[in-house]
Amino acid sequence: MAGTARHDREMAISAKKKLNSTKDPIEKLRLQCLARGSAGIKGIGRVFRIMDDDGSRTLDFKEFKKGISDYGLDLDMKELQEMFSSFDRDGGGTIDFDEFLISLRPPMSKARKDVISRAFRKLDKTGDGVITIEDLKGVYNVKKHPEFLNGQKTEDQLFRTFLDSFEPNSAEADGQITKEEFQNYYCGVSASIDKDAYFLLMMQNAYKL
Repeated sequence: MAGTARHDREMAISAKKKLNSTKDPIEKLRLQCLARGSAGIKGIGRVFRIMDDDGSRTLDFKEFKKGISDYGLDLDMKELQEMFSSFDRDGGGTIDFDEFLISLRPPMSKARKDVISRAFRKLDKTGDGVITIEDLKGVYNVKKHPEFLNGQKTEDQLFRTFLDSFEPNSAEADGQITKEEFQNYYCGVSASIDKDAYFLLMMQNAYKL
């Protein structure tokens, strides 16, 4: 239901190739994230959110530098400063967290954004802005899943597998997906699909919209 392994591989290869030629600091960071697959942008968003201890949803240069390092990117000081300056549009010395993530997401058409929002609303049965196992019951049917049919996994285990597919790595998996994480994930998937029609069809079929 989430992005396919083939799309992830194609996108990672494409992003790594483009990295060699891009000079734009924001594009460089975006490609570094996409080189890690569909969950890459969601992953960097989570790293920075964990760092935002005071809940201010802003980052100064020191926090930005630490976040990039925690995410596992090896960038020199000049590159870090160029990236930070690109995001710090008013020159105030801090980055607005939401603007940072929106800038980092690959550009998407309105139709793609709309279908991602519709899919999230359908899965978020309780309407609290977070998708959990409880939300998925009655919305996402796993009873025809091969691992359910052969008794390998229970419904709850398959729901958790679905939720974990959105996580960049298992150490960060918490069994719930926020709207921001869902959007960041599908921005990554979107970057691997050229045609709007194909992306919309994939989402509509996956979530029966």
